[in-house]
Amino acid sequence: MDGILNINKSTGMTSHDVVAKIRKILKQKRVGHAGTLDPAASGVLPICIGLGTRVAEYLSESGKAYQASIIFGTVTDTYDSEGSIIRTASTAALTLSGIEEALQHFLGSQMQLPPRYSAIKIQGQPAYKRARSGEELTMIARPITLTSLKILAWEPPRLTLTIECSKGTYIRSLAYDLGEQMHCGAHLAVLIRTRSGPFLLSESIDLEQLAIAASTGTVEEYLYPPDTALQDYPALTLDAATVERVLHGNAFHHDLNPPSASSPELARVYDTDNHFLAIAEWRPDQNLWQPIKVFTEPHSASYDITENQVSKSP
Repeated sequence: MDGILNINKSTGMTSHDVVAKIRKILKQKRVGHAGTLDPAASGVLPICIGLGTRVAEYLSESGKAYQASIIFGTVTDTYDSEGSIIRTASTAALTLSGIEEALQHFLGSQMQLPPRYSAIKIQGQPAYKRARSGEELTMIARPITLTSLKILAWEPPRLTLTIECSKGTYIRSLAYDLGEQMHCGAHLAVLIRTRSGPFLLSESIDLEQLAIAASTGTVEEYLYPPDTALQDYPALTLDAATVERVLHGNAFHHDLNPPSASSPELARVYDTDNHFLAIAEWRPDQNLWQPIKVFTEPHSASYDITENQVSKSP
């Protein structure tokens, strides 16, 4: 079984909890998630199965979308409703127009300071473990991009909005920073991930639905092919002779070259029957495409996995 499941994670579960349950449901060992989702959050969590685990890193790099509820006037140490209250303030002066104006300052590329209570590793240990032990932490700001912030509802002191953002964005930090901008503090009350890369919440299934599908032998109906994670990259279709080169991990020529040779670019590789074969990287110094991950096409037994030396295991 190879591919990607679009799972709707419920609140209270860690991403690793979901992976463990799916291993039991499907009786599969090679299972992994693409992009951690906090236990307090729900929504889209892509789960990679079998060969699908080899594209997990590309899904993790993709953009995300959320629906968030933020409560003004209360700040917690974790920046969400699960933390301890450390500060309160009046929200009497808050106005919708003021919030709308403040949100404009958060759009675009910027540096964001992650929460101390996060899974970011500091000297090999998650920050939240160090924070819980009472250690004073200095978090390092990271580059993120917020492409859309739209208000859905304003029921003082609760603001509900939709967010589209880059990987690595902490919505808890956004809630905290917005509260500081409004001079009354805030924390994240509810978070739902509505999209992760190409996977939408409206098309997801929960673990109960997956268990039913497993018992009825219909899991394949919910399994997306591995190359679904790579739809933002161009597709290269190769003739039979070039396919053989790719399957042996050898570089190859193709008429489609990246418009700019200044930075590496990835592409999906297919044969003339549209079988997904590999991920290739453009090598401008050689003017060639180099396979970096070669896959067995599930519907063709003639293709064997070839591990190129430059490949990185997931």
